[in-house]
Amino acid sequence: MTVERIFDELGHFKRFQACLYFAAVFQAISCGIHYLASVFLVDTPNFLCSVPGNITDVLYYNLTGHSVEDILPVFKSGTGPLVVQTAEGDQWELSRCRFALRINPEAFSYDFVGNKTVKPCDGNFIYDHTEVQQSIVTDWDLVCEKEWLAKLCQPTFMLGVLIGALVFGDIADRVGRVRILMFTSLCQFGLGVAVAFSGNYYFFVGLRFLLAMVSSGYLVVVFVYVTEFTGNKVRTWTSMHVHAAFAVGIMVVALTGYLVRVWWIYQIILSICTSPFLLFCWKFPETPFYLMAKSRYKDTQTLMDMMARFNGLESRPKVDELLEQAERENGRALMERETEEQPLHSDKKLSILDLFCSWRMAARTCTVWAIWFIGSLGYYVFSLGSVSLGGNQYMNLFLAGAVEIPSYLIGCFAMDRIGRKNTCAPALLLAGVACMLIIVVPADIQVLAIFLSMIGKFAIAIAFGLIYLYTCELYPTIIRTLAVGSGSMMCRVGSIVAPFCVHLADVWVYLPQLIVGILAFIIGLLTLMLPETLGRPLTTTLEQAEGLGRKSSKKKDVLEMS
Repeated sequence: MTVERIFDELGHFKRFQACLYFAAVFQAISCGIHYLASVFLVDTPNFLCSVPGNITDVLYYNLTGHSVEDILPVFKSGTGPLVVQTAEGDQWELSRCRFALRINPEAFSYDFVGNKTVKPCDGNFIYDHTEVQQSIVTDWDLVCEKEWLAKLCQPTFMLGVLIGALVFGDIADRVGRVRILMFTSLCQFGLGVAVAFSGNYYFFVGLRFLLAMVSSGYLVVVFVYVTEFTGNKVRTWTSMHVHAAFAVGIMVVALTGYLVRVWWIYQIILSICTSPFLLFCWKFPETPFYLMAKSRYKDTQTLMDMMARFNGLESRPKVDELLEQAERENGRALMERETEEQPLHSDKKLSILDLFCSWRMAARTCTVWAIWFIGSLGYYVFSLGSVSLGGNQYMNLFLAGAVEIPSYLIGCFAMDRIGRKNTCAPALLLAGVACMLIIVVPADIQVLAIFLSMIGKFAIAIAFGLIYLYTCELYPTIIRTLAVGSGSMMCRVGSIVAPFCVHLADVWVYLPQLIVGILAFIIGLLTLMLPETLGRPLTTTLEQAEGLGRKSSKKKDVLEMS
């Protein structure tokens, strides 16, 4: 297409694009940070009901001590109670959400067959601070009848991500990519720090909801931004490795969570990790695709001159030449229509219905949305569930992030050799197989369970990573951000469902893997029905944007050109 010629003459990934790319991707680390930060923000340590009076003796089966803190690290929920005796001589049996006062005990022993007065906890709890010194759970006692509030933190965050993906994706098509990148990155820093100073649970959830919206907005738009600033020879690698920055964010969360066990300090450190980006994001230029789509030809020429100068090139393409080539490529019909009718304004109102302008486009959109959904569902089930695999939870989360790096390298290699479709479908099928193998592996073989979980995360990361680029290539410029934004919206539906899916392990330990495995296998088969886009240039031009405003038959012709 016409704009792709800019990269043929100015370079597909030279100095100018490289500087923009690494700067924009650097801020994407913060998205990975905020998305997974709740793993340790809402970390629930071992806990028991507290009792009135000073505790002098503690029994737990054959273990004895003089304080609950001595025994609490080895206490296991679902087993027998922890028995304590106070200085007044009262004996209590402590569990997580209730305690029982022994009536007229004869001696201090673990077993007791007499009468007891059982009461629910009165809001006072004793927490094990061996692993978690302070989290929102310990600060606001989000346990027992308030446990659902802690479990609601991640779904409400992902609800904000869903809304942000749709809102900012649509706005970016109207006002430009750069303005959204600047606004969302500034809000990420401000809201991230504000979360650390939230005085109660409801302020915490509200600020995190807004933080989710701007984080999602940045992530959606940055994919389109780097895609529209790099040529098709390197577009696979540049788009996929935005996900690598997200994975680095996950590893930063694991490392920071290991080093800092106080939640508000942990939140501040995570929020300022990418703050240097604010110093130079205001210098970002708008993409040539967007400028051409909006008929801003003078700005396009200025951008091309700047790219040529920065890349040390003497040859500089002219906008007039690009427009002449566009006329030749689009043929006499489009030229006659331009002369007979007043061109429509490029800011013509678009909607999500433009993704369903024909049966073919509707089927394509539904399949793409399904990939977004299972990619997100599987991604977060594997990520959030990694801290419950056994062993060191910080190491498990770090590995869940680290395994994504080779997945994107292998995914890029496969996408450029066998195509997007033929990489995505096998990846989903492999993720489904890994889930089924986890079900049949004996639960006591912990290392093998962790290994299979990482294989599943590896496979789902490939599909989840390439769908961004695949979506960009399947839709033309004028609705590209809307397509990515709406797809990301479906992806966030999956991420909202994911925490609840993880909690289904309380019903049956392998139910999350069963759900993800079946869906991944079915959607993997449906993926084979999508068209291949390997090596094809992005669809663009002012004529395509104008075609969206005409009657549906013409709209169909324009959209299906992609």
